[in-house]
Amino acid sequence: MDGTGIRDTMNLIIEAMKDEDWIAVQSIYREGIATGNATFETDAPDWNGWDNNHLRDCRLVARSDSRVIGWAALSAVSGRAAYSGVCEVSVYVSSSAKNLGVGKALLGAVIEESERVGIWTLQAAIFPENVVSIALTKAQGFREVGYRERLGRMNGVWRDVVLLERRSEVAGV
Repeated sequence: MDGTGIRDTMNLIIEAMKDEDWIAVQSIYREGIATGNATFETDAPDWNGWDNNHLRDCRLVARSDSRVIGWAALSAVSGRAAYSGVCEVSVYVSSSAKNLGVGKALLGAVIEESERVGIWTLQAAIFPENVVSIALTKAQGFREVGYRERLGRMNGVWRDVVLLERRSEVAGV
């Protein structure tokens, strides 16, 4: 990111999320939920629920022609002080903007922001069927650290989860 907090790549602007972006963020989240391969969530929360579960830092949106087409945010994995630098990463891209590099740009930007605020470990829990997300995270320096079988049920079906993490080379050292 440059000094203004904005990254401009191929007419794509990555910038800090504003409160007024919530409706678009929620809509994109719902698109991801509808795929059945993005999250265990069955519906996007309201603003207060989402706001309370995501760090204030590292909330980013991707814009194209002023329209939000993707978002990334971090959630603390624990309230314990020992884990204050460990967060789970979420990246969602509108179905209208798939395969355009939006996810890569968002993940790269949220990694940069996470290091700026002292996050030393980013983790992701991804359904094994979501091969695009697994490939994206691995391409951005995440490594597979585990596989949890039958972690949770969705629509009566047990789902497995691939665990990935990225350790910062600068934050927390």
